[in-house]
Amino acid sequence: MEGRLRDGVSPGAREEKDATMAKLEKPAQASDDQGAVLGVRITHPDRVVFPEAGCTKGDVAAYYAKAADRMLELAGHRPVSLLRCPEGIDGECFFQKHAGKGFPSGIARVDLTEKSGKTEPYMVIEKRQGVVAAAQMGTIEFHIWGSRTDMLETPDRLVFDIDPDEGLPFSDVKAAASDVRKLLEDVGLQGMPMVTGGKGVHVVVPLHRAAGWETVAAFSRTAAGGLALRHPDRYVATMSKARRKGRIFIDWLRNERGATAVAPYSLRARKGAPVAIPVTWRELSRLDSAHCFGIAEALRRLDTPCPLQAMNANQSISQDMVEGLKKRIADSSDP
Repeated sequence: MEGRLRDGVSPGAREEKDATMAKLEKPAQASDDQGAVLGVRITHPDRVVFPEAGCTKGDVAAYYAKAADRMLELAGHRPVSLLRCPEGIDGECFFQKHAGKGFPSGIARVDLTEKSGKTEPYMVIEKRQGVVAAAQMGTIEFHIWGSRTDMLETPDRLVFDIDPDEGLPFSDVKAAASDVRKLLEDVGLQGMPMVTGGKGVHVVVPLHRAAGWETVAAFSRTAAGGLALRHPDRYVATMSKARRKGRIFIDWLRNERGATAVAPYSLRARKGAPVAIPVTWRELSRLDSAHCFGIAEALRRLDTPCPLQAMNANQSISQDMVEGLKKRIADSSDP
């Protein structure tokens, strides 16, 4: 499941039109005297990236310059994959997980062994300039591993991706996120929601770095499967499109080694220039969609504490917890 990225790469086909469909309230340019952003020269800054929002490549770079500190705290020092759209969201977009020759110095690299046994260079962003350097390369989205490079085999976050079938209302997504929250609380874990800027919600669980990938994946697989077992008319825990008809996929696969999830405060390559934003549970209950935050609102939220950063990360997953969850699910499903 190396570098698994499920979000589509044909943004022009998407129908989301929320976020800031009015003309973008542009962020102030964080430029130096030479017109660079955090020391990174931005070529073609006037190239339009998000036509509906009137957002240019220079605007994207300026946003990421202002969001860089928070993004580094939450998403830095991890293997990262980039969704690059050099000609804007209406042009060709592609994912890149391996570092290439001639990459800017702001983007570091780490050699990782994949399941095949082959060693490949992965990208890692360790400095503020790296976020902007990625924007200079046409990056719109950042997708991150669940672990940091100093302890690659012990994740420090777990993610449940609440992914609805087409046509399901956002109220169903919020109800699913609440069901995940209740299941987590039943076993002593706390999670926080993040609207993804697309159609779904991530429930993010910060972890003390103790358990390995196998244990974390087993827990998330068991939890998702338990919800699907309890509510088969509402949830599935498999990617099968046939089984997902009219249901919500509780995607636990983000928690396998090499899989990724969109980074907090990342822009999304969708109409309206939406941003993936962590929110509180109370805020989530009042939202009408997962793509309601644009750049202007994201910048305002940088002046307030992030719900994810306010969480206690001194919680961990053990094999005993996995076995206990399995027993709890089995007992609840007995006639």
